[in-house]
Amino acid sequence: MYNRRHFLAGATLAGLAAPAILRAEGGIFRDFPFSLGVAAGDPASDGFVIWTRLAPEPMERHGGMPLANFPVDWEVASDSGFRSVVAKGTELARPELAHSVHVEVAGLEPDRPYYYRFTAGGERSLRGRARTLPAPGTKTDALKFGVAGCQHFEAGFFGAYRHLAREDLAFVYHYGDFIYEYSEEYLFNTGLPTRPVRKHAFRALVDVNDFRNAYAQQLGDIDLQAARCTHAFLSSFDDHEIRNDWVSDIDNWKLGLDVNDPEAASPEVFMLKKQAAMQAWYEHMPVRKALLPRGGMVAMNREFRWGDLMAMQLLDTRQYRGDQPCDDGFKPACPGVFDKNAQVLGKAQEEWLGRNLAKGGATWNAFAQQITMMSLDRRRKADEPKKIVNLDSWAGYEAPRERILSRMAGLKNNIVLTGDEHQNFCGDLVSKDKVVGAEFVATSISSGGDGSDQRNGTDTFLKLNPELKFANDQRGYVVCEVNREAWQSHFMVVDKVTTPVNTLSKRATGVVERDVAGIKMA
Repeated sequence: MYNRRHFLAGATLAGLAAPAILRAEGGIFRDFPFSLGVAAGDPASDGFVIWTRLAPEPMERHGGMPLANFPVDWEVASDSGFRSVVAKGTELARPELAHSVHVEVAGLEPDRPYYYRFTAGGERSLRGRARTLPAPGTKTDALKFGVAGCQHFEAGFFGAYRHLAREDLAFVYHYGDFIYEYSEEYLFNTGLPTRPVRKHAFRALVDVNDFRNAYAQQLGDIDLQAARCTHAFLSSFDDHEIRNDWVSDIDNWKLGLDVNDPEAASPEVFMLKKQAAMQAWYEHMPVRKALLPRGGMVAMNREFRWGDLMAMQLLDTRQYRGDQPCDDGFKPACPGVFDKNAQVLGKAQEEWLGRNLAKGGATWNAFAQQITMMSLDRRRKADEPKKIVNLDSWAGYEAPRERILSRMAGLKNNIVLTGDEHQNFCGDLVSKDKVVGAEFVATSISSGGDGSDQRNGTDTFLKLNPELKFANDQRGYVVCEVNREAWQSHFMVVDKVTTPVNTLSKRATGVVERDVAGIKMA
């Protein structure tokens, strides 16, 4: 933990300067305070957010820090050797926010890389790298970025992130499930019980300290740190940051039951847990201070524009959604699926989205969100009599789904980016027999274990869904290459996650040509 003897023998907190050295001799901290790495996120044309958290003993209470503010120096340079520092300052790491630091760097040049680092108590962090966006409206010919998420610590190692770190990317969209809120004695990735690859530290997460420790254990992974210090992240959340299949103020944990657990928390109690979970999410994500939770709510939806090439809408499909119909799960549709009053985005967010789309000014319209928009028939056996839908996806909410697709019908070049499924999919989005967009669903980093090229019944699955062009059950991430004439999404997969080191390959590429409806497989 923090060495109080050194602290008391030194000056006041205000007088603690951070010298420009790598490690302090006999310093203030008992161990390395930047054990959770560094990250950047939410880039703009003139800057981005840089993040770190002081945690010399990350799994101890308060990360081994005292309940006091602590100054953290930061600097941003135009070169990796920090010979040309273009911005610097000092930020207080506060115990109320787990001694995390969110610096909103501004005044930088557009569309170029920068390097950043932190210093505290004579200790220096890893060097991070991030790229600014092109100036709004600037003619921009090309963009390459990543899509990743669903990283179950117990199910596998994060070797895919080391490969992602080596990619030349402008940023990474992380669609959520950064942590998983539970621990398991057994995994059933193969249909038979197996032991977890690595053990989650907690049986369940209840209060803010539990959630903080879950992030700390996750961020101790060096492959994850490599990706976060190399690329700026656009961070979202899904369900496992809080509770499986949660929506709004509803705890939808099932415990293997056909209906929700009768002992699940009431909305009033669940919102207390949600507040704690959202606070911990903010404390560990490189997001702007506008996303600081208020009343347990986070204003997560936001827009990013890459010059005149792409406008990306980050959507929140959890906080404002109504309860899943038909008691949730994978099953035939009930009347609730067609409820005209159902909500996924909520009225205010839909209106916000409409205003953004009305601006125009971009060749490609990207919708980055958590749940699959295609209404897929999930049957994988020929003898199943009725269409089965994933009720936790847009397929469980036909009215709001059709509203979004109708908006897309009035636009061109619509691309939906999704995760959650622990599978790779890509397919056409169809409204009233017209293709209005394309959807790329990125697989998990580790959730689901090693996986396989195709799940059992994939041939039947593809036959029942002619709009679906590709399905795959390996782990990995997606790389999107975008230019003025085409959008390409490359499905990058690893051979295994049950060992720390794995092999990366390109499994498939889905291509959307400008102003041409439908995905082609390259």
